[in-house]
Amino acid sequence: MKHIIVCMKQVIDPETPLSLFKIDSETKKALPPRGTPPVLSPFDENALEAALKIKDTEEVSITVLSMGKKLSKAVVRSSLAVGADQLVLLEDPAFEDLESTQSAAVLASAIRKIGDFDLILCGIQAADTNAGQVGHGIARILGIPSVNIVRNVKFIEGGGKIEVERVLPDGYDIITVDAPALVTVSYEVGILREPGVEGFLAATKKPLTTWKAEDLEIDPAQFQKIEILKLYCPERTSQCEMIEGADIDAKAEGLVKILEKEKLI
Repeated sequence: MKHIIVCMKQVIDPETPLSLFKIDSETKKALPPRGTPPVLSPFDENALEAALKIKDTEEVSITVLSMGKKLSKAVVRSSLAVGADQLVLLEDPAFEDLESTQSAAVLASAIRKIGDFDLILCGIQAADTNAGQVGHGIARILGIPSVNIVRNVKFIEGGGKIEVERVLPDGYDIITVDAPALVTVSYEVGILREPGVEGFLAATKKPLTTWKAEDLEIDPAQFQKIEILKLYCPERTSQCEMIEGADIDAKAEGLVKILEKEKLI
């Protein structure tokens, strides 16, 4: 049976209006409105849907891998409800505020510990940082091929190869790579299917494993945390100037002079 690993990140709901966020000047963090629940990154949901589409047509096992601090079990278990087979959580305070290469290193260590796999699927980027670097960082560390921005992925029957459709501005490329490989999935794959009641009931019986830094033989002291020097809401000011003139032609001429002075025309 082929094995697919899907990397999924828990994020603040990206649909939350930016105007409702507040800045904590001491912790230098953007705080969402109280009571805003976290969600799975929509880009990573595309990756899980790609894995489930493969599972619809052939026998595969799907492991969801998620890293963070104080992960919501209700949120991450939803990946099991839609059809993933097991869930591995990397939950440790040491895993917070890591930059992309360090996040990739932790995830790669966990993937090695999970064992044999044929395909790793990631979203094209995280919905909070929008960096788009972790997926290919994992592939580099593991020494496997990677393909970016893919709208369709499948195993080629009768061989250890993977065929993908990579999105281009004017169409797509069909690329074949050796398994195991890592693929970042674009939104063209489709949104994640909704779980039914039976799915939620089945999710409670599926394996959930939690690993900390020591389980991965990682020394947190080696991490260089991201240091935010300043986080603030920009101040916006507006100024209105009335243009005087005897008639509309005079006002237009006055407007042109102001625009020329400000080097706007």
